[in-house]
Amino acid sequence: METRYANHPEEIKRYNTDELRQHFLVETLFELGKVHLTYTHVDRMIFGGVTPADTELTIELDKELGVSYFLERRELGIINIGGDGVVVLDGIEYDMQRRDGLYVSRGTKQVLFRSNDAANPAKFYINSTPAHHTYPTVKIDINNIKPLEAGAPGTLNERKIYQYIHPNVCESCQLQMGLTMLSPGSVWNTMPAHTHERRMEVYLYFDMEADTRVFHFMGQPDETRHLILKNEQAVISPSWSIHTGTATSNYTFIWGMCGENITYDDMDHVKMEDLR
Repeated sequence: METRYANHPEEIKRYNTDELRQHFLVETLFELGKVHLTYTHVDRMIFGGVTPADTELTIELDKELGVSYFLERRELGIINIGGDGVVVLDGIEYDMQRRDGLYVSRGTKQVLFRSNDAANPAKFYINSTPAHHTYPTVKIDINNIKPLEAGAPGTLNERKIYQYIHPNVCESCQLQMGLTMLSPGSVWNTMPAHTHERRMEVYLYFDMEADTRVFHFMGQPDETRHLILKNEQAVISPSWSIHTGTATSNYTFIWGMCGENITYDDMDHVKMEDLR
């Protein structure tokens, strides 16, 4: 597990491209037969990818977190963006088809990840945050989620928002997770931009062709920067930063949030004339 430390917004004004990518971009999340995790000191979010091949994989972070087992004091969200697979929680199996999700309660001792076919492996994207209470584990089938429809073709941001770990779907301590799919011909997300000082966010961009690129904009509204991402790469978005993007084609992204509340629309909107 890689560790990333928190950054003051004044610092990034002096970062060059390599430094900005080093602190905020995670380039490799999914590698066959491996677990790739990042621990960010921004609200202590852990995120990453688990890609089982012929054998099961698990997450063991007892020494790193100072606990007896990974979820002793944490909750976990999972969304499968690959082939069909299975997640085993304390001996109970959950079938996970493409884009199915799972909220895993604090106190779950054994978490195993399995692919049904190593030639078409599952790709389990995870977010984990500290938890103060134990809420029930919930399987979230994408076919049972009624998406929110937002944007319009004229503004190049027509999209569907699928809420997975959200008060409308299941209870959680502070973790929220969802998936946004942009329609063909649409490339902009979350514009006009916003911040939310009360919560941080992590974005995973995927369902992109090899030559498609996302331009992810970050920074304070009057001091913006950008990162260029390829398919299946992720970016850390601190609470003081905008998080908006455009791309060379349509794409899908998973947003994961944690912080002071679980109010999805708690946003500090930024006027277009205030962006620089």
